[in-house]
Parts: sequence; C-alpha cells; structure tokens
Amino acid sequence: MNGTQPESFPPEGKNGRPYGPDIAMIGSGTFAELFRQGMALLRRNYRLIAAIMVISMVVSVVLTMLDTPRYTAVTSVQINDQSEQVLGDELENANEVNVAADVDRFLNTQVDILRSRGLAQRVAQRLTLFTDDQFFAATEVDVPDSTVSEAARREKVLSLLHDNMMVNLPRNSRIVELQFSSANPRLSAEIVNTFAEEFIQANLKRRFDSSAYARNFIAEQLEEARVRLESSERELNAYAREAGLIRTRNVASDEDNSSAGSSITTSSLMQINEAANRAKADRIEAEGRWLSEKAVPPLSSHTVLANPTVQNLMTKRSELATAYDAAKERYLPDHPSVLQAAAELRTVNAQLAQVVQNVRDSVKAEYDAAVAAEQRLQAQVNELQGATLAEQDLAVRYNTLAREADTNRSLYEGLLQRYRELNAAAGIANSNLAIIDRADAPLKPSSPRLFVNLAIAMVMGGLLAVVVVFIRSQLDDAVRVPEDVEEQIGLPLLGVVPLADEDESPSEALAQPKSAISEAYGSLRGALLYSTRSGLPTLLQVTSTLRDEGKSTTSSATASGFARMGRRTLLLDSDMRRPSVHRLIGYDNRRGLSSLLVSNDDVASAIVPSGQENLDLLPSGPIPPSPTELLTSPRMAQLMNELADKYDVVIIDSPPVLGLADAPAIAALADGVMFVVEAERCKRGALKAALKRLQAVNSILLGAVLTKFDPDKAGNRYSEYYGYNYYRYGADDEVA
Repeated sequence: MNGTQPESFPPEGKNGRPYGPDIAMIGSGTFAELFRQGMALLRRNYRLIAAIMVISMVVSVVLTMLDTPRYTAVTSVQINDQSEQVLGDELENANEVNVAADVDRFLNTQVDILRSRGLAQRVAQRLTLFTDDQFFAATEVDVPDSTVSEAARREKVLSLLHDNMMVNLPRNSRIVELQFSSANPRLSAEIVNTFAEEFIQANLKRRFDSSAYARNFIAEQLEEARVRLESSERELNAYAREAGLIRTRNVASDEDNSSAGSSITTSSLMQINEAANRAKADRIEAEGRWLSEKAVPPLSSHTVLANPTVQNLMTKRSELATAYDAAKERYLPDHPSVLQAAAELRTVNAQLAQVVQNVRDSVKAEYDAAVAAEQRLQAQVNELQGATLAEQDLAVRYNTLAREADTNRSLYEGLLQRYRELNAAAGIANSNLAIIDRADAPLKPSSPRLFVNLAIAMVMGGLLAVVVVFIRSQLDDAVRVPEDVEEQIGLPLLGVVPLADEDESPSEALAQPKSAISEAYGSLRGALLYSTRSGLPTLLQVTSTLRDEGKSTTSSATASGFARMGRRTLLLDSDMRRPSVHRLIGYDNRRGLSSLLVSNDDVASAIVPSGQENLDLLPSGPIPPSPTELLTSPRMAQLMNELADKYDVVIIDSPPVLGLADAPAIAALADGVMFVVEAERCKRGALKAALKRLQAVNSILLGAVLTKFDPDKAGNRYSEYYGYNYYRYGADDEVA
C-alpha cells in the first residue's frame, strides 16, 4: 500500500464540468422537467395504477348491477313577479321596486316554498301517501310495521318526499324544474305533478285569504276615518269663525309646508318684507357708489370719467391747451392770439368743473332716494310684523286643527280608493305561477347509469392512483435516478451503467466494445483517472451495500478496461464468502488470497493469468472458516503493499458492507473505495448505514456508480443522456 493516502477528489475536470453526463443540465426546474418526472413516476408505477383503475371499474360495474333502477319524472313551473296590493298605491310602488331590485331573493323564496314541509304535507294528503305501502316500496324503504305510531309514519313519509324531491332553478331563468325519483315511474310522475299543482293552489289560497282580510280590514278603517274627518272639519270651521281668521288654504297643494295655509296679513308681510330687502340692497349699492365717489378726486372717479360730456370737454381742453402752448412759443404774452387762447381754455375748464359737479350730485341724489325708500318700506314691515304676531297667537290652535283635518282627509281618500279597487277585483284570482311541462311516466331509468358510473369510477380511480403513487413515492427512498446519488447519500457520481437488454447478459454486452454497457464503463474509467489529486488510486476497492448490485461485474469491467489502456492491472477477489472472479476463466479456485493469508508463500504463486494482456487475477482461494480474521490480520496489509508495488492498479472485489465486517476491514487498507449502488433497489437508510461503517475506518470514498439503470423507465431526458446511442448513427455504414 502507498505510504500516503490520496485525498478525496470530486469527479470534475479542470474546467469544472463533471466526467460523464452533465448533472446540472439534467436537473432543470422547468415545468416541462416536472412533467417528465411525473411521467417517469407514472411509468414506474403503471402496473399499480392499472390495478387500481381496474378494481375501481369492476367495483363500479358490480355496484351498478346491484343497484335498483330509479325513474326520475320532471315538471317545469314558471314563476313570475307579482306584488300583493293591499295598502295602497305608494306601498304598492315600493313593493314593485323592491321585487324588481331583488328578483333572486324572490325566486329563492319560491324554491324554499317548494321544498317546504307544508307543501309536502299537502301532496301527501292529496295522494294519501301516509297510508300507501306502495310509496314506501317505490322509495326503497321498508314499510313501517304496526308498532310504529301514526306520527312517526307521517314524519317518515314527509322525510322521503323531501329526500327524493329535487328543485332546480337555472341561472338567469324563471322556470323551475321539479324532479322526483323512485323505483315506480308512474308514481314519480304523479308525485311531481301534484307538487306543481299544490304549489299553485297554495299560492292562490294565500292570495285569496290575504285579499279577504284586506277588504274587511279596510272597510272597518274607512268608517273610522270618515267619522274622524267629519269631526275635525267641524271643529276647524267653528274655531275659524270664533277667532275671526281668514286663511287661504289649498288642500290639494303640497307647496306650502303648513297644511293650514296662510293668512292675508302674513302674505302682505312677506311681500312688503321682500320689497324692503330689495330696497335695502339698492341702498347699500348706492351708498357704496357714493362713498367711492367721495373717496377720490373728481377727475379720478370712474363715474365722472365715464360721462360722455366730461370726455368731450377733457378732449377739447387738451386741444386748447396745446394751441395755447403753441401761441405762447410764437407770440408775446400780450399778443391777442395768446390772450384769446387763454380765455377759451378758462371757459372749457369752468364747463368741465360744472359737469363733474353735476355727475357727483346725481350719485348723491340716487343714494338719498334709496335711503328714503328703505325707511318707508321698513316702517310698513314693522307695522305688519305686529299684526302678524298677534294673528299667530290665534293661529296656533287653527293650524293644529287644520293639520288633523288634512291628515284625516288623506287617510280617508286613500282607504276609499283602495276599498273600491279591492271590491272591483274581488273574486278574480290571477296567479303568477304556471305549469310549463307536465311530467309523464319515465320510460328509461335515470339511475344507475353504467357509463356515467364507469366515468366516475375512472376519475376516482385515477385520483386514488395518483394519491397512492404520490404517497408511495414519498415513502420510497430508493435511489432511482443519477441525481439521487448526490442528494440522498452525498457521494459524487462516478458513472452510470445502464441495464442490460433482456436477450443478453452483462458479460455478453461487455464483449461488444460499442454496447451501451461498455461505453458506460469506459466513462467510469475516465472518471477514475481523475478521482484523486494524484490520479488513479493504486488500491481501488469496489463494494456495495447488498449482494447482487453489480459489484463483481463492475470490478471485472474496470480491471479489463485499465488493462486495455496498458496499465498492469490485478483483479483481486477478496469476497471469501461468495467468490466469483475465478469463474471468469473457469479456474477451480483451489489456491488464492486465503492461501496466501494463512502462509508465507510468495504472492506470485497464487496469481492466475487472465488470458488478457496486462491483466492478472488473484482468486479468493478456498473459503476459510473465518474470513474476517484473515482480512484483518497483519499478513493482509503486507500483501496489499506487495501488490501495490508490483501493479499499476489493483481492483479489489470485496463483499457487501451490511452484515459483514470484511468490507470495512479492506477499506481501511485501500487507497480509495468505489461504491456500487443498484438503481431502484437500495434504500437511503441502508446506504447511509453502509457509508457510515466505511467512514468509521477513515476510508477514502471516491464516489458511487449507479448500476442497472433503466433510462427509458426513468424518463425521456435520461434516455437522451444515458442512452449511449452515439454508435447507432451510421450503424449501417462500413468502418474502414
């Protein structure tokens, strides 16, 4: 064995890409990838899924055949809006608005009436179902015996009617479908038609009872209202004569908030007060103009400047001033032209001052007139206010009596109008319900329906199968795909060996250089060459968790491959319980590793040529009583050192790890351990336990090899990456 053990090295090359299939490329998280994984899961469990589906369909067929045929009769009823008119026009309009705004609630109320206990009781009484034993037989219920009370029998009948009756209200429709199912088609049709008829009759009866009650009630209220109206009118007139009040009243008008109207004094006060308010507004406006006029110089006032005469005089003054200035510049001050221009300018200024004063006086006159008008109107308002206040004291009682009379009059007129309408409509019963289609006795049973039940069974079976497969996949922790190697056991993936075809053995596939298995082991050899920092380990142990995982095939294929590469290779069979290497060349295994461990013979005495260049075999030799004692002896370590000095690589085919102490003992002597994992067999718990035993002896775990991997079963992407179909392209071409 080498003096220093090589360090563990991940199976990546210098550029960081793995040797063999691109795991990162496989592990995409797209939806398509999830779909492929799901399809792979279904393919792995298709037998279980098919079994669940078949069982579901068989159960459905059996239950369908055992079920009693039932017949469903259908009747359709149209439901229209119709408000009950009992308390007059205003409430009638309000009811119509409410029904129009809440049609769904109205229709649902009618549906609840169809499902009500009262309607079911009317149907049972009309058809005498309480004493009809045929009804119990049609609903597949045992006929109550004589010990059952009459009340219990009635409750049973009503419960059966409710349970077998179905009311369906389609969306955006006023036509309700009534369905009743039983084993008797004639009885189903009779019951559902009776439900529709009794529904209409019950509705008409409610309307008639409500109308009769309304007529009697309104007649009584009308007489009482008439008496109250006469009494209130007499009292109102008597008080008006006694107080000497003259009121203007318009009973039919609602414009005045006071139903008692208003007096002449009040009307005059309102008119004079309105005129006084307008006069006050005019005075305030005139006062504002006068104050504005006083606050500014005469020729700065807007009112003065807006006067046309002022504008003309100012224009003329400007022209004369210009002429005067021109004359002064041309002549001496005492020249007649200068004196004339000065005289004309003084005349215009005097005229302008007079016009400005006249304009300001007119503004002041308007203000004085507005003040006088306001004072006169305010005096009249004050005079009428006193008269009105005196009259209001007398009108308090009058207004109270007038309001009472108006109220009684409105109530009497409304009741009288409604009473006339009810008398005119007495005996007329308009129903808002109508039967559209009456039910006939069904010719075909509505249940059981074989194809519907089969479809339901298929759906339920499919869902059950999905649940079972999902639970099974969650509970199943076996290593199935290459990604599971790193995810579940934490070892680098050295290679993936596909499952051999059914018509050939692994040894036959290895004999073909272009077979998928040969290519897989070729990829594995490439990964082993760079499995440590120092390259290929000299003492390479091959082990597995359990037996028959492809450990011996992997050992022989790897040894044969290194020999073909020109490396001096020894395949050592250290499995002294179930040896297999000697069978490769038909050796009788009379001498081997066990012979060397119990003696001091030379190593070369037990080595057997394999028939392949650069490859020798060291069989296990005769099976000893205690293999573990031999493998842990100092002689075993000595042999390993001798073999490491003599050969470039020694492939050690060792026993499985679990249940035996042999593999951990050999792992402590090897330069590296290659762990073989069979796809879809080993569980994560067993793998963890095996690796824990190897790590306990400080072994160097190079990585894992996934054997017997079925790419087609795992999914399409694995068929693409692990199919090794390169040589199939151009398979028909001749190779020179």
